[in-house]
Amino acid sequence: MGNNWAEMAAVGRIARAHGTRGQVIVNPETDFPNERFRPGAELFVERGGHLETLTLTSVRFQHERPVVGIAGVDTMNDAEALAGCELRVPIERLAQLPNDTYYRHDLMGCRVETASGAIIGLVRDVEGTLHGSRLVVAGMNGEVLIPLASPICISIDVPGKRIVVEPPEGLLDLNG
Repeated sequence: MGNNWAEMAAVGRIARAHGTRGQVIVNPETDFPNERFRPGAELFVERGGHLETLTLTSVRFQHERPVVGIAGVDTMNDAEALAGCELRVPIERLAQLPNDTYYRHDLMGCRVETASGAIIGLVRDVEGTLHGSRLVVAGMNGEVLIPLASPICISIDVPGKRIVVEPPEGLLDLNG
């Protein structure tokens, strides 16, 4: 298989086994759970340094979390062995996003700076959903939380790994 784990996008994490027939509950990390988690979908996990393909055989949603059946995972023990595994897909399988919308992996590692050129830090994480996210930036004096909103993030250059911000008065002081 030509897929590289480091170049795949996270779409969820297996929370725990569900029932006795090998099903698992997934904590989704995607804004498109109905498209990503459907029978026949292929997801990938890394276990013991090896990439494994998981094919979903059944899917139902319980409290907005997918409960999935996986081909070859037939017992509670098989399902428990997957608990905690991150689920990923190749980046080319991701849905096309609307303009000015970004995948989490696109923003990770971006350098964040002010319009005047002052370095704030590097994006360590992105929290929230498609409709309300914030950047978690590893700054010089600790973690800085910056709303991912166009009035604040005035320029996002994904290929250049650079985000220019115009934070409201006091935002950086509040966080730093």
